[in-house]
Amino acid sequence: MPAHVSLLYPFVPESALTDQDEKGVRSLAASFPAADLLLEEVVTASGFVAVTVPGLQTIVDAFRARWPGLRPYKGRFGPQPAAHVTVAMGADNPTIAAHVRAAIGSLLPLHTRAAAVQLVVLTEEGWQPRFTVPLGVPDGP
Repeated sequence: MPAHVSLLYPFVPESALTDQDEKGVRSLAASFPAADLLLEEVVTASGFVAVTVPGLQTIVDAFRARWPGLRPYKGRFGPQPAAHVTVAMGADNPTIAAHVRAAIGSLLPLHTRAAAVQLVVLTEEGWQPRFTVPLGVPDGP
């Protein structure tokens, strides 16, 4: 899986995913424009290193509000974790986490663009894209 910002993880399991869920993802994506982003802050917590993406917090919050029964990251990072790109997981050794943090910090600030939302599902073959929808583009007629 390439670098990404999870809007809501875990999401609805593939076996329980409904047409309404898919329509909800498409509708929310259409309601937000593509965004130019500035990544500049590295954070660490509980064996985890990430870069915050404050420019996507509004869309992350909208997805969480649309599916209020789903707890982001099963509550591991609190009820409202910041929008972020995960850089490393399992960096429980503080020395390793500091090295990762320093390496990533040396690449920042970074300008990028968010242009689409992709719904991915966990299958027997691993994470697979189900569909991609551009931000700010109404779906269908």
